[in-house]
Amino acid sequence: MTTWHASHYARWFPALCADRLGHKPVAVTVLDRAVVLGRARDGRLFALEDRCPHRHAPLSAGTVTESGIACPYHGWRFDADGRLCEIPGMPGDCPLPQVRVRNIAAREHDGLIWLRLDGRDEGALPRMLNENSEGSRRFLWQTQWQAHVVDAIENFLDPMHTHWIHPGLVRSGERQPMTARFESDDAGFRVIYRDQPQQSGLLYRLFESPRESEQAIFDAPGSAQIEYRYVNGGIVRISLHFTPQTRDITSVFATLHVENRWAPAWLVRRLVWPFLKRVNDQDARMLAMQSANMRRFPGARGASTQLDLVRPWVEAFWQTGEAPAEEQAREVRILL
Repeated sequence: MTTWHASHYARWFPALCADRLGHKPVAVTVLDRAVVLGRARDGRLFALEDRCPHRHAPLSAGTVTESGIACPYHGWRFDADGRLCEIPGMPGDCPLPQVRVRNIAAREHDGLIWLRLDGRDEGALPRMLNENSEGSRRFLWQTQWQAHVVDAIENFLDPMHTHWIHPGLVRSGERQPMTARFESDDAGFRVIYRDQPQQSGLLYRLFESPRESEQAIFDAPGSAQIEYRYVNGGIVRISLHFTPQTRDITSVFATLHVENRWAPAWLVRRLVWPFLKRVNDQDARMLAMQSANMRRFPGARGASTQLDLVRPWVEAFWQTGEAPAEEQAREVRILL
């Protein structure tokens, strides 16, 4: 089991697409901790440690009740806050033992269920979520990558691999000069790309128009976004939210939000999604190879250059639990 910095347990992470939570409880893993999600019959969303305190059976194998969940082993019933409510077979005049299931704070926002493992329902979700106007979401999907969370985040925000891993899809042909400007604060960073109004790959030629701006955004602890703004007023935001299950497995939650342009959800799913799924599969395959090879060389450190803009910030945050000291914005010239 990985030892995560204590501060990460007080941060919000997505754990499940809300439409995957039906009438049965669902088991998820966040930061190596097993959690059961459920909707009580009264409609309340709940998240609890996935362990009955009686004989340690997984509550995720149990049954949702009117106000919470029943253990699959002896039927002990707990409410949505984890309080013990009933023990089948216990005479009514006998007091219940003073035990409970650890409660996990849960929120539902824009199709995702978010968890805070310390159980305190306070603090804000990643700020980028506030940028999406109501009704702009066109796509929502979840998968998992065989990768450490830092490697997964870097992969999504790193444009330098796209010629090699996604040839023809994202970029193709000769690299062109452009400027990348890195700006950070205590909650994340953004990389603003200039001097390249369009990309050279198939995705751009099929589905995009001339761009006004392109930027990559990161909000701690694990929310990353590529935002495209177009000359015609349209906005496209591709967001990936990363949640560590374990050191080597990261849950990935992908959303696509579109504003000011015609892009119905059915069209995105039918025409755009097959191409995005291929990009995902290519990245997932490379990350799995990277992860497996790093296990062959434990303790090895990677070399970096000025092109590796995002890795230092993300790595420092996940190691220390704090944002690196704020620095002045810097610009680098790259060939992309």
